Amino acid sequence: MRVKITLVIFFVLGQYVASAAGLPDLVQYVNTLQGTNSKHELTRGNTYPTTALPFAMHTWTPQTGRNGNGWKYQFFADSIRGFQQAHQCSSWTNDYAVFSLMPVTGGLVVDQFKRAARFSHQNEIAKPHYYKVSLDNGITTELSPTERGVHTRFSFPKNKKGAYLVLDGYTGASMVKIIPKERKIIGYVHNGRELQKNFKNYFVIIFDKPFVTHGTWENRKNEILTNNLIAEGNGYGAYVQFKDGEAVQAKVASSYISPEQAELNLKQELGKFKRLEDTKAAAGNIWNKHLNRIYVEGGTEAEKATFYSCFFRASLFSRQFFEIDKAGKPYYFSPYDGKIHQGYLYTDTGFWDTFRAQFPLNTILHPTMHGRYVSALLDAQEQCGWLASWSYPGEAGSMIGNHAISLLADAWVKGIRTFDPAKALAAYHHEVTNKGPWGPANGRDGWKEYFTLGYVPYPKYREATAKTLEYAYDDFCGYQLAKLTNNSFYEQVFARQMYNYKNVYDAARGFMRGKQPDGAWMPNFDPIEWGGPFTEGNAWHYQWSVFHDVQGLIRLMGGEKNFTAKLDSVLSVPNKVKVGTYGGLIHEMTEMVMADMGQYAHGNQPIQHMPYLYNYAGEPWKSQRLTRTIMAKLYNATENGYPGDEDQGQTSSWYVLSALGFYSVCPGTDEYLMGSPVFPKATITLENGKKFIIEAKNNSQEQVYIQSATLNQKPYTANFIRHQDIVNGGTLQFEMGSQPAKNRGTKPADKPFSLTKI
Repeated sequence: MRVKITLVIFFVLGQYVASAAGLPDLVQYVNTLQGTNSKHELTRGNTYPTTALPFAMHTWTPQTGRNGNGWKYQFFADSIRGFQQAHQCSSWTNDYAVFSLMPVTGGLVVDQFKRAARFSHQNEIAKPHYYKVSLDNGITTELSPTERGVHTRFSFPKNKKGAYLVLDGYTGASMVKIIPKERKIIGYVHNGRELQKNFKNYFVIIFDKPFVTHGTWENRKNEILTNNLIAEGNGYGAYVQFKDGEAVQAKVASSYISPEQAELNLKQELGKFKRLEDTKAAAGNIWNKHLNRIYVEGGTEAEKATFYSCFFRASLFSRQFFEIDKAGKPYYFSPYDGKIHQGYLYTDTGFWDTFRAQFPLNTILHPTMHGRYVSALLDAQEQCGWLASWSYPGEAGSMIGNHAISLLADAWVKGIRTFDPAKALAAYHHEVTNKGPWGPANGRDGWKEYFTLGYVPYPKYREATAKTLEYAYDDFCGYQLAKLTNNSFYEQVFARQMYNYKNVYDAARGFMRGKQPDGAWMPNFDPIEWGGPFTEGNAWHYQWSVFHDVQGLIRLMGGEKNFTAKLDSVLSVPNKVKVGTYGGLIHEMTEMVMADMGQYAHGNQPIQHMPYLYNYAGEPWKSQRLTRTIMAKLYNATENGYPGDEDQGQTSSWYVLSALGFYSVCPGTDEYLMGSPVFPKATITLENGKKFIIEAKNNSQEQVYIQSATLNQKPYTANFIRHQDIVNGGTLQFEMGSQPAKNRGTKPADKPFSLTKI
């Protein structure tokens, strides 16, 4: 019932957007509360209600958690203590460059716990272009975003004394300066993990109403300095008082470059908007135009809400880290070397998650942006000495693998050639023959043994088998880029290593396993045991991490029948776990058990491609059925909308691509594997102005099987679609049915790319 009521409210609110843009109103379907009912023990997305423009540098959100808490907004919480400028890409990584604003009525209260005000979700609107909440104390807060700023309005109750706005400097160093004559507060914050010493987020706030009183405070002891204009140190903030019952608008903008650039950002992005309604309309139009890049028809209202809520979430990462100077040119403060550079930079993503679907989706919809992105990867490599693996905003080296090469190879294969491939290959070669100073994905953990033994040994290295498998895929990407650019040296280097996945497969047990330095298998093996040689998973999950050579994996496993039987078993074996080296249940385990799909753990990335692997082995109809089951069972548009961490757009991008009917199993090739489209019709408007249309006749929740297909009116039997077929425009048409078409897509020519030939 909640979904239906919410959709009606969103529909009414969205009408202005639709009429102004002259496009179908799709913003109405987006619920930015999707996935917010999360906590440490169980995540349903680990999201927060992001108010932002697509890929914007700054986002805004209400804050229910204490300062520094990664769970900044939790649906079950009943109080808000601030409205934050936010950049967080995961609850597990915390945030950076944060400050918050909180309206307070009655007396002045600055303490983050005491100033918190209760609220109800019935009094909350959470849209991409507009957030509004009426607090129980009578204050209403509204937010509408620009790329580097926000337009806010705080409406204080007419029947209460006191109308204060408290600026909180958050967890690190900060400076505030109040300029009453200009109705302005300026300053900076420096908070986050392992930032450059000279990193500062400079902010400027301009109000439309005069101050009655003002002062500064610090958030350690909550000491207030009345009438003070300037404060600098750890946790310093400011407060201003307005006339009782006032409705106050504030324009806010920030810069990582300078106070002057913050002022310029405010002028460029908010200068022409006098009222919040103007900013709201402009932001709504931007989002509506963006969402109309994929226009779906048919399906249920709930399916549309899920699709566009996921599409919204897939359109936030990676974030811009560049700004626009007076001449209209991009430049940025580098979080890698602390210097100012010309050009583009993006941040806030972890490639271990996002190489799989988030970036492949961008190659279809946003090739210009993606071209800038991969070029900037190499600029960042020059600035810090390493290719990025996980940035927020600098390099952390989190998780495993060297997946920047996946983005580079995938871009090149798909015709996005904005970088020097020789430079990219040299950077990757440096990455895989060294270990960097940061986390396990900065450089290559166990690189010497991987090169000499052909695998990463366990227990000498944590998560060694998972690393071996992902290194082999990355080396394929290096090989692919070298081969396509006639670089024979690197082609030979990586050709030697891309089959290393075979060295951790135990044919006797039928699983990938941990292998000791002397070549012996680790004893006491149990495929349901998590951790040890695996990363956030077990042997059932990593069995399939051979993205580039599935036919080779099929051979290792004894042929197609054995392979598909094992795929079936993932879903039919008990959904039990052994906690292994984790020592206790982690949320990914809990989420897999809750999904009740055997050992299939869609809430985490390692196995998300597995439903599509039937396409390689003569049973593509099983991919069609399974992908539809996953979408229907594990996703929705509510606060419980995801089966685990959303992870910087990856889990959302999986849904967006899968709902269109295809998925990128092996980035670095130009193929997307077939599943089963959710909607009877979807139209992708490409950046080049062409349209790619997917039609699924007789499609329904029961009729999920492809009976036949045509591409541009010609019979099409392949279990994949090529990138160029999409971006060139055209029509892919399916006939759907309730029973599998078991003779379709089974010929060798119908099967997707694999290094090993059939």
